[in-house]
Amino acid sequence: MLIHPEVMDVNALAAKIRKIENWPEKGILFHDITPVLQSAEYFRLLIDLMVYRYMGQKIDTVAGLDARGFIIGAALAYQLNVGFVPIRKKGKLPFDTLSQSYALEYGEAAVEIHTDAVKPGSRVLLVDDLVATGGTMLAGVELLRKLGAEVVEAAAILEFTDLPGGAKIRASGVPLFSLCQNEGCM
Repeated sequence: MLIHPEVMDVNALAAKIRKIENWPEKGILFHDITPVLQSAEYFRLLIDLMVYRYMGQKIDTVAGLDARGFIIGAALAYQLNVGFVPIRKKGKLPFDTLSQSYALEYGEAAVEIHTDAVKPGSRVLLVDDLVATGGTMLAGVELLRKLGAEVVEAAAILEFTDLPGGAKIRASGVPLFSLCQNEGCM
């Protein structure tokens, strides 16, 4: 049974996100969602908030970005009764893939998707844990578009509005929803 949004303490969700300084490199403040995932109450809160947002939007598939987007996306897809597609780091998928490179705040990387992951015209929700520079999310959008999918929205737990990622995603024509911005929630 879903928790009704009116009884949800969304700001408590933001408080559960652990901050780790200088990881994975010096100067980076990493926001770790594992305390949210470890709590049955807050994990349910997170998924239920997303379910309420998307349950009437005719989503065909949820795509999750490697790796925390898998956790959120798979649980969300299950609750929405739709399929789930992983977008993985390069070299991790066993079938024919498309690849997209992107820049990180501390390096460069690439993600891949199976060539048969979605059908042209599929309405896809793209999910990850956070949006900072937007590189991973935009790479996911590009891969889905190459397969002919319509990216209905990109969704994340946390968006850093002082970084350009959210603006870049919106400029690409994809709406972005985030439960929390910077340190506070909805």
